[in-house]
Amino acid sequence: MLTDKQRKSLVEAARKAQDGAYARYSNYKVGAALLTDSGSVYTGSNIENAVYPLSICAERVAAFKAVSNGDLKFEAIAVVTRDGGSPCGSCRQVLSEFGLDAQVLIANQQGEIIQETTVSELLPGAFGPANLDND
Repeated sequence: MLTDKQRKSLVEAARKAQDGAYARYSNYKVGAALLTDSGSVYTGSNIENAVYPLSICAERVAAFKAVSNGDLKFEAIAVVTRDGGSPCGSCRQVLSEFGLDAQVLIANQQGEIIQETTVSELLPGAFGPANLDND
């Protein structure tokens, strides 16, 4: 469970990460700050491309930074958008791989937390490693 100080810190880091967004087409800047079980925080911002499917969300940028640094257990993520938009389905699936129980803070541009939930609540019935036949 996050403390109030941790919540505020994660939301503020996500707000700052928005500054790095490349949202030339949608003008919908997203920032994310991901806390891992090691205590490290990884930030990300959305990066759009003229070929829309090649764009990447802030949440996945933060997740991939964490994983590429060996942090494979996610504790919490804060996502900040101008209106408190929720992570997309692709982001929910990626987050589920590394922390179904991770807390998710969804905040607006003013830093007000609109929703606090978990990855498993955002993605009920998540497909994961247990669904694969690894024999």
